[in-house]
Amino acid sequence: MSEEDGRLAWATAGAVVAGALMITVGLFQLFEGIAAVANDRIFATVADYTFAIDTSGWGWIHIVLGALLALTGLFVLMGRAWAYGVGIGLAAVSALNQFFFLPYYPLWALLIIAFDVFVIWALAVVLAEVNAPS
Repeated sequence: MSEEDGRLAWATAGAVVAGALMITVGLFQLFEGIAAVANDRIFATVADYTFAIDTSGWGWIHIVLGALLALTGLFVLMGRAWAYGVGIGLAAVSALNQFFFLPYYPLWALLIIAFDVFVIWALAVVLAEVNAPS
């Protein structure tokens, strides 16, 4: 096995992990959004929060973002090159969204941010390996 084959194998494994995590994070956010829309009292109430939005509003944001993440994760698993860049962008938006959601559900938000950071790293490594000169 040549060095190039080894790099490609690592890039492929990284894409699989990133795609699977994107689907997982997307479904987590989708269900979090459904819970917020169905019963907005499920989350803690925060007084005087700068980025305060009704939890039903956050719920719709989570539903849309979660669906986009999961769908893009499927395309990453299918090996679509455009999905790597879109996945990095959506994971960054997801991490930012969870940062703003921290006061409502802190431990869950930190977990999703950690997954998003890993997805960004994995997809960036895949892009670097795929685009590396031979």
